[in-house]
This record gives sequence, C-alpha cells and structure tokens, in this order.
Amino acid sequence: MSRREDAKAERRRRIIAAARDLIKETGDTGLSMRAIAARAGVSLTTPYNLFGSKRAIVIALLEDVREFHERFSQLHRVGAIDRIFQAVSISLAYLADDPDFYRTLWTEALRFDSKELRGELQTPQRYGFWWALLNEASGEGALLPDLEIDPLLRALDSVYVAAMLAWVLGSVEVHELEAHVGYGYALTLRGAASDAAAARLERRLHGYQKDLLRHRVTPLAAA
Repeated sequence: MSRREDAKAERRRRIIAAARDLIKETGDTGLSMRAIAARAGVSLTTPYNLFGSKRAIVIALLEDVREFHERFSQLHRVGAIDRIFQAVSISLAYLADDPDFYRTLWTEALRFDSKELRGELQTPQRYGFWWALLNEASGEGALLPDLEIDPLLRALDSVYVAAMLAWVLGSVEVHELEAHVGYGYALTLRGAASDAAAARLERRLHGYQKDLLRHRVTPLAAA
C-alpha cells in the first residue's frame, strides 16, 4: 500500500479500537461519533469519511476478528467441507469468550432492515473467504455438479444471521450457538452435497442434532 493508504488503514484501526473500548466500557452502542473520534484521536469528520455512519462502525467491529485467519490457517489441513465447520467453530468461539460485547453488537446490527444488514455483512473480505471455501469444496467433488456457489453462500449466511437473532432474543444460549449454526449448515450443505460427501455431512447433522437435544428438553419430552 502507498503511504496515504497506510495512514488511512491506521485511522480505521484506531476508530474501530476506540469504538470497541467505548462499547466495552459503557455496555451499549449508543455512542456519539464525537466520542469515538475523540477516543481515536482523529477529527470528527474522519469517522464519517472512512465509515459513513456509526452503524457501519458496528458492522466493522463484527468483522474485526483479528486473529481469526491466523488461527484458521494453523489448523490441520482437512477437506473443504470439514474446514467450513472449523471456521464456524472458530468464529463462534469469539462470541463465547465475550458474549456481552458481541450480543451488544448484534443487537445493534439486527435493529435494521434484514436486506440492508445482509448487504453490509457481506464485505468483500468475508464473501471472498467463504466463497473460496465453498469453491474448494466444489473442486473436491463434495458439491453437486454445476451448483452455483453464490446462492449457497447466501443460504448459509441466512442460517448464521437467524442464529444470531435467536441469541439476541434470548431463545438460544451462547453455548448452544455452535450446535444451532452447525445443524443449519449441515442441513443446507447436505442438500447441496454430492453422493461422495453426503455420508460425512449426515454424520455431522446427527452429531449436531444430538447436541441440540442435549442442550434442551422439548415441550413434548417435558410433558
């Protein structure tokens, strides 16, 4: 990057760090851009110029899992389907480590129109990461021939966002999230799987089903 781009990236990092610290201190996202700018040591116009809105900063915080790619790259190399579930597990571990902070962020993110949220969450970096994993799975013969990756990726995203909404509303506990997301991913991918990958996904599906049943008693079972 050029010196100008380096400086811009550094200001973005400072603003994200400032917002993270303020939200952790106050417990909510009701921050003024003035407070964020002051904590970051930048002018009031800088957060608007770089992000456009406070909501965009919240979305950036959700995506700012700094160690994710490093942790993911250090995992033992397995097939792409298994790597998808590894990535899910790592991403949800951050929520379990700091549930109050991430519930605050997701509460703010889900406050608006779902179509708008989908577009904001689907950053080029995030889209590229998951698209590459699904494309790798396709190249390994784990997905149906001629299956388009983009609709599949959007279906998986819908599973993830729905689980976050259930968590924010209190119907799912943080320790249950991996089973919920994993079950939804396994079910979606099973429908897109080739014969070669079907059995492996069915094993995952039954494993997550077992976890879900262990986490809670159904009304029928309780009766």
